[in-house]
Amino acid sequence: MSTIQHFILGLDGQQKAIVSYLHHMMLEYDLIGKIRFKIPMYFQKSWVCYLNPIKNDGIELAFLNGYQLSNEQGILQAKNRKMVAGIDIFHVNEIPETAVREIINEALILDQIAKTKN
Repeated sequence: MSTIQHFILGLDGQQKAIVSYLHHMMLEYDLIGKIRFKIPMYFQKSWVCYLNPIKNDGIELAFLNGYQLSNEQGILQAKNRKMVAGIDIFHVNEIPETAVREIINEALILDQIAKTKN
């Protein structure tokens, strides 16, 4: 059992359902998940996103280079952060799957471009 699965087992209610759902989505994109700073973080060539428990039984799906994403979907929030932008999710049925997948795809393109420039 992976450490992220242990993390999920330690959650309750909607947080558990949301993290489980998003974790499986990340695996579909061949993102590698690791626990860093006590939360699940996902990467390919560099860190792409993380799942952060928030108040009111929610989870924030945060993108480390969120400021570079187009946010055409209008759902990313920077919350006064300079680099990170994310989506607060409070119920698994409220996950805007199409929009999240679009954002993940864009984040992965940026990840590939950033690493090839070096």
